[in-house]
Amino acid sequence: MGVVLGLAFGVGLLLVWRAFTSPAPQRSGRRPSRMRDQLDRAGLPGVSVGSMVAMSLVLFVVVLAAVQAVSRALPVAVAFAALAAYAPHAVVAGRVRRRQRDLAEVWPDAVDNLASAVRAGLSLAEAVSGLAERGPEPLRPAFRGFAAEYQASGRFGDALDGLKHRLADPVGDRVIEGLRVAREVGGGDLGRLLRNLSGHLRDDARTRSELEARQSWAVNGARLAVAAPWGVLLLMCFQPDVISRYATPAGAIVLGIGAVVCAVAYRTMLRIGRLPVERRVLTDTAP
Repeated sequence: MGVVLGLAFGVGLLLVWRAFTSPAPQRSGRRPSRMRDQLDRAGLPGVSVGSMVAMSLVLFVVVLAAVQAVSRALPVAVAFAALAAYAPHAVVAGRVRRRQRDLAEVWPDAVDNLASAVRAGLSLAEAVSGLAERGPEPLRPAFRGFAAEYQASGRFGDALDGLKHRLADPVGDRVIEGLRVAREVGGGDLGRLLRNLSGHLRDDARTRSELEARQSWAVNGARLAVAAPWGVLLLMCFQPDVISRYATPAGAIVLGIGAVVCAVAYRTMLRIGRLPVERRVLTDTAP
């Protein structure tokens, strides 16, 4: 058992190292997978889908071996290994929510900056490029990429497409498509349009923040209710006489039923207290 644990730990370290040192995937004309879209929206373009899958497999094997060594109950070990395998996906989903919330708070300031630059006489392309230096800090890296791409090619539409890909943000999609339409249609109302857009984004962010604050109790309660029985089961692993009952077929059935009930109850609670999810617009990402 010690050899198996050592081998699994070594393979895990190797795969985790490769996950963070492998080059960023190249963009292609195909629609990206759901996991690829999640990684982009989480701000992890350098992490590949294969690395995520490998990390989940490594966590499954390591936790399976560790819990099996402690409890000597294979159904219990499989249950905790499955939870561990899901952990990277849960972390990415949480990072997506935090990043989307953070970007939604700074987009109104970015649009205000654009409106001021346009009012000062700059062209729209120069105003957008200027956000690489004057824009909100979380958005500057993406706009630096836009400035470099536009300077190299001179094609505003293609540079906007690259910016949209780097941001991978629903609010950013709306702003970028508004800028594209403003560039193509032209007119003297661009400054007023940007100011109206800024006010709309600010009101939307404030309303969503208030709703999320009221919703947090439901989400936290659902997580606590689901985690509590599995925490008790983990403590029971250190009592061989008790945990050995779950090594039987009847014990495995009880664990399976409990896992299904927890999953259904958790998803139901989240759906009841769920806020409308803002979708990306005019992209080639998978739904």
